[in-house]
Amino acid sequence: MRLTLRVWRQAGPEDNGRYVEYHVPDAEPEMSLLELLDSLNGRLLDDGVEPVAFDSDCREGICGSCGVTVDGRPHGPAENTPSCHQRLDTYSDGDTLRIEPMRTAVFPVIRDLVVDRSALDGIVEAGAHVSLPAGTAPDADATALGHDDAETALDLAACIGCGACVAACPNGSANLFVGAKLGHLALMPVASRERGSRAREMVRAADQEFGSCSLYGECSRVCPAGIPLRAIGMVNRERLRAVFRRS
Repeated sequence: MRLTLRVWRQAGPEDNGRYVEYHVPDAEPEMSLLELLDSLNGRLLDDGVEPVAFDSDCREGICGSCGVTVDGRPHGPAENTPSCHQRLDTYSDGDTLRIEPMRTAVFPVIRDLVVDRSALDGIVEAGAHVSLPAGTAPDADATALGHDDAETALDLAACIGCGACVAACPNGSANLFVGAKLGHLALMPVASRERGSRAREMVRAADQEFGSCSLYGECSRVCPAGIPLRAIGMVNRERLRAVFRRS
């Protein structure tokens, strides 16, 4: 399968950047998007050309580092699928793919397809610490937690911090990410001790860097972890709780 790739090349943060067209004559439908970039880079190296820089780590859909934008959609055409699991079976011989970094002002481009997502780290850091009682390890059943709460907390904790929700939002909002973090920690008995202060600081950090929720709902459709839209509501819930309950 022959594919044409229009790839964003940018030498550094201060470079203007541009699209460069490449041809891959031997793409296979079962290849992932990252394997396609690997194949392209192999050819570029053989030709003595600088390869395309992109982030990659586990390639199992759990690290969150692989995110790129394909034809204007974060990660690629398949919903709720990370870039490393996006397959080429949706494309036909002769198709053209436009591959670029995640487009949002808060994620500046470092080089080519690599962006700086440290603004998300800043939100997590603003959540500060979790108090844990000193002493020997407690029994597994010493702290009661209902099944439904445990399952909800696990679902929200699945967020991998890839930033696709921010790139998909017209306002560059991180509310799906913030809601997932606040929501799962609020449900855990030990982590809930700093619930109020955590909400105040994390929401403040998000408001400083990111936009407000646009109500489009596109964030949940590109989220590889399938974080539900109801996580966004947890941002305002935890914000209001922190105002009326100073804990």
